[in-house]
Amino acid sequence: MAETRALLREHLRLWGVPVLVDTAELLATELLTNALQHTGGGAVLTATLSPGPAHRLRVEVRDSSARRPAGRTNETDGEYGTSGRGLLLVQALADSWGVYARGSGKVIWFELAVKTA
Repeated sequence: MAETRALLREHLRLWGVPVLVDTAELLATELLTNALQHTGGGAVLTATLSPGPAHRLRVEVRDSSARRPAGRTNETDGEYGTSGRGLLLVQALADSWGVYARGSGKVIWFELAVKTA
């Protein structure tokens, strides 16, 4: 997990958006931890930064479980996170987030907008 956080931090700095590091690291860690604890399999994290003046960082965590996480509709308990706190953090701090099915599993994602002065 530490290596994944370090790689995300490095990419955000290389992409010129170090202002997103703390929030992106926190939210990515929450999603990865949930995927690893609750799916019985591995997880793959991808991060992309949209081009153009209105940059948006998108982080996706893909896992092998088709079960959708609790919390997507303001539920506060379920399989993802202790009392749903992990997804509540994502909901509170991300500009947008969601879940979609992919193959035999799912992808949980969030986006952060790059705020310009």
